[in-house]
Amino acid sequence: MSEGLDAIERIHCRTPEGAFYLFPSCEGLIGRTTPQGRVLKSGVDVSQFFLEQAQVAVVPGSASGAEGSFRIPFATSDERLAQAFKRLRDTCDTLD
Repeated sequence: MSEGLDAIERIHCRTPEGAFYLFPSCEGLIGRTTPQGRVLKSGVDVSQFFLEQAQVAVVPGSASGAEGSFRIPFATSDERLAQAFKRLRDTCDTLD
């Protein structure tokens, strides 16, 4: 699963050690501009952008004390995760 997120430009994801969620870094997206002209200033902004544009819900890393990252569970089917990763990748490709 981490490879699916790591394949998205500007997102880095380490392999989890026994968890049922991934905790990728979105620091490469911070400072980028959305098609609507909004600058992503934090992991919260990135998480909101993913929800609004990709229709993928993630939890901002700041909720766990890790600003610049987000949490996404993988306790679902591989098909649903593949669809979510594609949506995230396509959405990230729209950023300037």
